[in-house]
Amino acid sequence: MRATPSPSHSRTGRTEAQGSRQSEGYARLHVTPLSIRYARTDLTYRRREHIVANQLWETSPHLALRAGSDFDLAALDRSSTPGFTGSKSDGKARLDERADLLSELQERLFAHSRHGGTRSVLLILQGLDTAGKGGIVRHVMGMVDPQGVALASFVAPTEEELANHYLWRIKKKLPQPGKIGVFDRSHYEDVLVVRVEGLVEEEVWRERYDEINAFEKEIVDSGTTIIKIALMHSKEEQAGRLLERIERPDKRWKLSPSDLDTRAKWDDYQEAYQDVFRLTSTEHAPWYVIPGDKKWYARVAVTELLTQALIDIDPQWPKPRWKPEVQRRRLLETVDPALVDDLVEAVEEQLKDAKAEHGDFLAEKARVAELRHRDNGHRAPSINGNGGRAWAFLRHRTATPRARQSRRRLSRSATSRRRSQRSHRRRSARLSRRRPRSRRSDRLPLRVRGVPGLCRRLLSGLLGPRGG
Repeated sequence: MRATPSPSHSRTGRTEAQGSRQSEGYARLHVTPLSIRYARTDLTYRRREHIVANQLWETSPHLALRAGSDFDLAALDRSSTPGFTGSKSDGKARLDERADLLSELQERLFAHSRHGGTRSVLLILQGLDTAGKGGIVRHVMGMVDPQGVALASFVAPTEEELANHYLWRIKKKLPQPGKIGVFDRSHYEDVLVVRVEGLVEEEVWRERYDEINAFEKEIVDSGTTIIKIALMHSKEEQAGRLLERIERPDKRWKLSPSDLDTRAKWDDYQEAYQDVFRLTSTEHAPWYVIPGDKKWYARVAVTELLTQALIDIDPQWPKPRWKPEVQRRRLLETVDPALVDDLVEAVEEQLKDAKAEHGDFLAEKARVAELRHRDNGHRAPSINGNGGRAWAFLRHRTATPRARQSRRRLSRSATSRRRSQRSHRRRSARLSRRRPRSRRSDRLPLRVRGVPGLCRRLLSGLLGPRGG
């Protein structure tokens, strides 16, 4: 209940009650969102039921979708869902779960760039017509703040672009620090379309593979993470999607007669894509080939790859260059003292919400990191200092019964060993307190005690009696 101000005012025009109320406000607002210390138990175990859902990904998409040197596009099942064991409804639920995590990671990346950060992400989307590139942009990038996204679509080059190097127009659209750049088609059109359509000589487009690899290496070295996505749907699926565009009035604007000309050269484009995967899937910028017949799976896979890439970057909220307590005091001095209590209560509620959201964020982040590192064969690192508890819980739920039993035995032996060590330290401490105080010479290190006398005895034995 708000106290009634006293009629007696001080020299500054404020009552004693108002002054005490503002002082109380200073104390209650001492903790700011950037300096909150969250309890570990709240961080890790707040969303156990969501953490268990991580088992929908049997294999990390970084491994399940990566095109290696032996990748065979002709053997790809375009309707499969590599690594993902869930259904369509599970996939949509996964997208909803990832939305908050992806949004905060993108906001952190953007905020960090405003204070000197140099990292960015480039998402390259390749695929034939109706592969689902536009759906990825709407459904995946629609989860984040649009001011942190730089979208570029590369259609047939203009006369100005043709007059320059084929990478000239690409360099102009590279994402700035803090941005997620999205390329709807890319520089790979210059080794796909120009090859199949015969726009340049074979010697020209064959040289471009090495140029592209060197170009992407420069981009990565400058601080940009490249995620190359190839959406590969089947010829039958493309026929159905093209027919839908022909028949539906609201879809006809997407269709161009040239799309059917491209479809007539389906096999040539498949061969060109095979060479792209074989020659440009590098360690610094690998290709992820996603079966595209199921749009929902492609969106889930791209979301997972993008989220894991941002977690690898690990953007942090920048620290302010000003002191929160000073600015807080300045602000409250401008607030009506009668409103301080209401203001403080409102901010305290916001801090509670921020704490809960931060706990959800860390739990989701730990879940994604566990999925990535589980397939790499080593322990996932601690996420933002929560002591690895989320990893311990996830490892317990994902291991086989025999592995869990073995782990329990090891854990019990390690626990007993630690208890024995603590007991030994306590016993040693008690004995040291009971030991009588010794002489100063006894307290000297062993390597110092008695050394001069020993040296004299050795020298006398070597040199013999004086005057001998």
